[in-house]
Amino acid sequence: MFRFAIDPFSFFIGFATASVFWWIIARARPLWNEMRTGMKERSEVAQTRKSSSVEENHRRDTLRRAQGLHLAAPLFALDEIIQEPLLIAPPHHVIPGEPPFFEDVISQTLPYLPSWPEIASAYHAPTLTFAQALSGNMNIVVIGQPGVGKTVSLAHLASLAANRSEKLEGLKDVVPFLVHVADLKLPITDPKYALEPLIQAASEFTPLFDQGRLPHFFESTFKSGNALLLLDGFDELTADDQKVITDYLKVLIKSYPKARIVTTGAPEYLDGLIGLGFAPLSLMTWSHAQSKKFIEQWGGIWSRTIAMETWAQSGPEQVDPILLNVWLSADDGYLSPLELTLKTWGAYAGDSLGPNVLEAIATHIRRIAPANTPLAALETLSMQVLLSAQPIFDPRKAREWVKSFEVADETAAAESENAENPAEEKIEEPKLKKGKKNEKRIASPAFGLLGKMSASGLLISSPNNKMRFAHPVFAGYLAGHALSEYKAEDALLNQPDWSGKYLAMRYFAARGDASKLVQAMLEFSRLPMHRPLFAASRWLRDAPRNAPWRGKLFGTLAAILQTDGIPLGLRGQAMAAFVVSNDPNTSALFRQFTTSHSFELVQLAVLGAGAIHDAKAIETVEGVMSAPSLSARRAACMALVAIGTNEALESVAHTLLNGDEDIRRAAGEALANDPIEGHAMLRDGITLKDILLRRAVAYGLGRVHETWAVEALQKMQIEDDQWIVRNAATEVLDSLAHSESRAPHKVKAPSESPWLIEFAGKHGMGISPGIPATDILLLALKDEDPDIRLAALPYLKFTPNEGVVTQIYGAMYKDDPELREAAYNTLWEIGASGVKLPHPSQYGFG
Repeated sequence: MFRFAIDPFSFFIGFATASVFWWIIARARPLWNEMRTGMKERSEVAQTRKSSSVEENHRRDTLRRAQGLHLAAPLFALDEIIQEPLLIAPPHHVIPGEPPFFEDVISQTLPYLPSWPEIASAYHAPTLTFAQALSGNMNIVVIGQPGVGKTVSLAHLASLAANRSEKLEGLKDVVPFLVHVADLKLPITDPKYALEPLIQAASEFTPLFDQGRLPHFFESTFKSGNALLLLDGFDELTADDQKVITDYLKVLIKSYPKARIVTTGAPEYLDGLIGLGFAPLSLMTWSHAQSKKFIEQWGGIWSRTIAMETWAQSGPEQVDPILLNVWLSADDGYLSPLELTLKTWGAYAGDSLGPNVLEAIATHIRRIAPANTPLAALETLSMQVLLSAQPIFDPRKAREWVKSFEVADETAAAESENAENPAEEKIEEPKLKKGKKNEKRIASPAFGLLGKMSASGLLISSPNNKMRFAHPVFAGYLAGHALSEYKAEDALLNQPDWSGKYLAMRYFAARGDASKLVQAMLEFSRLPMHRPLFAASRWLRDAPRNAPWRGKLFGTLAAILQTDGIPLGLRGQAMAAFVVSNDPNTSALFRQFTTSHSFELVQLAVLGAGAIHDAKAIETVEGVMSAPSLSARRAACMALVAIGTNEALESVAHTLLNGDEDIRRAAGEALANDPIEGHAMLRDGITLKDILLRRAVAYGLGRVHETWAVEALQKMQIEDDQWIVRNAATEVLDSLAHSESRAPHKVKAPSESPWLIEFAGKHGMGISPGIPATDILLLALKDEDPDIRLAALPYLKFTPNEGVVTQIYGAMYKDDPELREAAYNTLWEIGASGVKLPHPSQYGFG
């Protein structure tokens, strides 16, 4: 056993030293904590400064790119020419136990037609700004036909967000991320890197100094919920390519649930988006007043800038802008914003090939195509893009498609490049039979020609070695013309459904005999949606008047329009097809239908007559004002104001002065659609002694959306001596203050929905979290309470199995107009999301 001797002196010295050391540490601890906190704060400030610098640079770059995302970008910045994009307000979602929403007469009378916004535009249906639409905290898919302005709407939203515009209200601080699907490198291999495709796309436009900071900037912005992803081009893809995008969005939403997303879609093809919780909102087309404003805006900027250029001064004498504007405004053919832009550009530039819309498109293609490039080269490229179903294509393949149009030295260069890449696969070209018109040869491409097309603006190059046409309308137009020279109907019909296919068919029908296509489309068309029929109906406006297939198509549309017992949302599409066809015989058809004994048919026929401004229909429409159907009478007021002649407006004014309470309100709200005479009548009506007239005027002023109208309502709310007028003014002002209430909102989970929990309890059932509660919802769909039946539908669209679809069909064929329309809209969303809907007769309906 060992013993250690302790030296007392050494022990004392060690103890004293340790005590002094720990005393110093204890005294220095606050200082050390302060130093550590200061270092952390400085680090955070430095990181914030870096992130702030990256964010500001990103905002500036996004604004610069967004201002160039429109057809006339070579001439004007977007903000110089933009008409504010608006979205058609969807029907209200009913929630049992809550007060009913305010509905104006237009919403009550006009069927909801998201695939045909031209009718909503003609009657100034309620709309939402993008800020209002996003206030419901739902992701949105903006739907519309090609050329309606979906890309421009995203660019405008990106510009507002980049500038922190007050127009975005509560969203003014969001950070916009504007990207086209062609710029994304997908699929991703690991969900942990969900932001990587977006970071890579952004790095192409980001200064080199900022690129290393992008990952942290993206991660923090998306995680905080401050990101606004604007994804363009989804509507241009085939179904297979759309699935790649929706799979990616599913991962992105799961990883960053707070981020907001806005994308684009075709009304008929939203594969996968509905199931991810996207709300489809239709982009409103321009009204006649908006088109006129656009033309005048274009003329003013052109006269101040472009007309002063040397080339313009030395060219032919400029036509008076007033004459040009009158001529352009006279076209009442429901042109899309793209078509009106091209027509206006051609008129002012003096290079138009003709007055027709098709000639305006041809003019612009010639304008942006490389000099001395044969039209056959453009048509061949677009045709191969269509037949291969590759709207976003590989330029190496495209080189083979148009190689025969290259000059000799460029061909040699291409062959040299191919020799350096021997692994490149040989491209098989789709074979077509040649028609009787021409013996064209389908050729193959080279880099030089594609490079010229990209430099001229006809094609757009993407960072991941992909290319696409500058606009799908140009690709569809060229492909349709090329295919009209061949017996290509089978090649078109055998393709899976996608927007490019139907665009090519449309322009095929404008030039060739589309009888075989129409026959096939009619055979494919069936209840409940009749998608092929209405797709073919879009061809009527541009097709020759003597085309042999027009009569058969019009006959089928007329049959649907006259069929009682099916939703107005379906019959209304047939009415819209007649209106947009711009056929001269349409007016006589509508006048004939206004004498029908079916009041739903009368309602639709009257709305159709108003939409085409048929002055000859005034007398018959006035007769409808005394019909026993309130909906038909309301439609008559709306139609007469739309027709807009003095005689028509006087008839509505007479109704405002002498009608019963309901029809006076309809007259007042209808007059709000006429910004000159109608607004003047409403101004005068404020001061008249008739109580019911002032009440009707109050409802009319609520639809004027101008400062003077709001001020007049506020005055009526306080100063009018009749409570019925004050109440009307209060109701209208309250609806204006809560206009965002029509924005789509996320439905609560079944286990968190008070009305559904109460309903389940009454039936002795429970709802478990995380379970769809389909059985309870199907029971609710059959309930006697109409609000409960309507409230069940938004849930059922997320579980579209056969049993659910059968019950929704049953609801659609019930004798309940409101339920019928809501069920049809639910089926439309289910069908657009990619579910194959069987014919109702399979379940004993229709």
